[in-house]
This record gives sequence, structure tokens and C-alpha cells, in this order.
Amino acid sequence: MALNHVLLGLLQLSPMTGYDLKKHLDSSISHLWSADKAQVYRTLTTMVDEGLATVRVVRGVNFPDRQEHHITDKGRNVVREWLLGPNEKQTVREPFLIRVFNAGNLEAVELETLFAVRQEVLEREIAEFNAERDALGDAAQRAGNRRSFLMAATLEATIVKLEAELKWVKSTLKQLKSLPA
Repeated sequence: MALNHVLLGLLQLSPMTGYDLKKHLDSSISHLWSADKAQVYRTLTTMVDEGLATVRVVRGVNFPDRQEHHITDKGRNVVREWLLGPNEKQTVREPFLIRVFNAGNLEAVELETLFAVRQEVLEREIAEFNAERDALGDAAQRAGNRRSFLMAATLEATIVKLEAELKWVKSTLKQLKSLPA
């Protein structure tokens, strides 16, 4: 998957500026995908050059003009083909696991701290995602909206993964404490 698929998917919701897309990316799907501002703007330029999106200047009265991006029919077809195409192998980056992999020379108390801090982070993230999922799920149920339901389902998948990692962190921490120093 490439950033253009992510941005085209967001443009299916409504036309947006680069700033709006970055804000939406950070507020609604940051648990799934991240990109910095420069990546968003570079990708938008490429998408316009390839005919996947168009730009319309919206004149500002008391604020600067806005460059609003609109998905084209070609862009919608690219999203549809991507959605219905084969699932590509996912590249996974696990910074915490890389730390664990390289932590063999730490003192026992340092290892325990490493795992305890990760446990706190996971517990906080799980609570935040649960609250977000519940709010989105309630809204989806009230509206009977398939899109909102699927958005809530992605939060649920994230929560399940975080809970599995939390279980592993607790188990590994317990095993670490029983090892000789």
C-alpha cells in the first residue's frame, strides 16, 4: 500500500486541502498509517500529475486561498482496484521489539523498567482507543452507517493487537524476574 491509496481514500470522504488531509490522517487513522506534511504534499502533487486528483482554488475572503483536492474518476478506479486486489505483504516495524532484541546487556532493573514503561504505554493506548472506538461505534450504530462501522472495526483490530502485546509484555516481564541476574 502506498500513501496515495490512503489519501485517495480520504478524498473519497470529501474534497480536502493538503492541510486538511494531514489533519484527518493524524486524527482518524494515525493508528493505521502515518505520514509527515512533506510526504502528504509530495504525494498530492504526484496524484494530480497522474490524473488521480484535481486541484480547485477556493478563494478566501478573510483568509488565504485554499487549494482543495478532489478525487477524479481515475482516482476512484485506482482505489477500487487496490481494495479488490491482492493483499500485499505488510512491512512491519517494531521499535520496542528491536529494543528488546538488543537489551541483553542491560541490568535486571533496567530490563524491568523497559518492560514496565512499555506496559504503561500500552495500557494508556488501549484506554484511549477503547474510548474512541466506543464513541465511533455508538455514532455508527445510531446512523446505521457502514463506513463508520468499518472505521470502528479498524480501531477494534488495533485494540486486539495492543492487548495481545500487553499480555506478552506482562508474561515476559514475569519470566524476566525469575531469571538469575
